[in-house]
Amino acid sequence: MSDTSHRRERLRERTLIEIKDLARAQLVASGPAAISLRAIAREMGMTAAALYRYVPALDALVIELCTDLHNEVRIACEAARDADPDPDPLRRLLVMARELRRWALAHRPEATLIFGPPLPGVEQFHQQCDDLQCAGAQLGQIFVAPLLELWQAGRLPQALHVDLDRLAGALPAHGELPIEVTAVFLTSWIRLYGVLAAELFGQLTWAATDTEPLFEAELASFASQVKPVSVAG
Repeated sequence: MSDTSHRRERLRERTLIEIKDLARAQLVASGPAAISLRAIAREMGMTAAALYRYVPALDALVIELCTDLHNEVRIACEAARDADPDPDPLRRLLVMARELRRWALAHRPEATLIFGPPLPGVEQFHQQCDDLQCAGAQLGQIFVAPLLELWQAGRLPQALHVDLDRLAGALPAHGELPIEVTAVFLTSWIRLYGVLAAELFGQLTWAATDTEPLFEAELASFASQVKPVSVAG
């Protein structure tokens, strides 16, 4: 690639970053519905037609933003995990779950976009999340990996009383992932997500001024079902 092509590519990358930064600013200021290509073009001193050379449609921009936000959450969770010296996979799960909640509550508009109801036109992002090229799947994978370690060590609970045959028939194939691991991942995520979503969307203000203990109670409930290291094997 020539120097001119390199410069052109770097300019394109910087322009796309600026577009996504402005889209995120709109999201934070006024919610997902406020993201507007025309407003971004005005802010950048571009015509709408010129902007479309970088982003073909609003849906594509929102998907790009969802991808970046999922990656940001994953990196934050990985950093929290790696900063903790305890190698126990259960400990790693709990540390990452707490960091996920911390990030979400510190970035409520962004968390609403990626953890709230899918926006019309971008459902495909969520539908593709069984593909490990998808940022959402990559985020999930950092939680699946320690669950798989626990399963291999014989420490996982017995699928939390889930009908595994029925669950297996309802789920698409997930490579070599055992159905027991998939079941524990889904049932645990549903419970934690329920508390987190209720916090994000203000559905617990009538019942509690401090919702952290509710989240911690769900973590403790899960941890109590995992066999300790001394019992493994």
